[in-house]
Amino acid sequence: MELLCCEVDPMRRALPDPNLLYDDRVLHNLLTIEERYLPQCSYFKCVQKDIQPFMRRMVATWMLEVCEEQKCEEEVFPLAMNYLDRFLAVVPTRKCHLQLLGAVCMFLASKLKETIPLTAEKLCIYTDNSIKPQELLEWELVVLGKLKWNLAAVTPHDFIEHILRKLPLPKDKLLLIRKHAQTFIALCATDLTSLAR
Repeated sequence: MELLCCEVDPMRRALPDPNLLYDDRVLHNLLTIEERYLPQCSYFKCVQKDIQPFMRRMVATWMLEVCEEQKCEEEVFPLAMNYLDRFLAVVPTRKCHLQLLGAVCMFLASKLKETIPLTAEKLCIYTDNSIKPQELLEWELVVLGKLKWNLAAVTPHDFIEHILRKLPLPKDKLLLIRKHAQTFIALCATDLTSLAR
């Protein structure tokens, strides 16, 4: 007799709360507070001297690849990019620290959004061990301090369900449209033109 075990260990996710999703006040509040979580200036003009836009694009692409390979929740990458941009808007950073900063931002975002967050050791491996776990943990405190521990940022991802609910879409297409929206958000977060104000 052959025994088959078909149990799968699915990632557990909370279902969207209809009380929040169908209340237009929630969408209004998201729109109202969204600006608090945007960089306050074009930091390449007023803060950063050593980091160039192409360097940000390179580290963003690397961060996206790490998030995809680790199968992170869709919210992790845009949130990590929000942290990175907010930090760069206030702290002049040397280019040799940019990948470390990106790793720290992914570390923090995954702690906030993942059931099982990325580990410092795993992120160090993705940098080809150019940073040490202790260095990442030290920078974690620096980033937290500069962001004033305000990590619950509003990102474009927070608007997807509210927008999809308002559109007359066939139910069988929702999953595909949601995936396209998430991909578009990731591409915009990678490209610096999305920061133009």
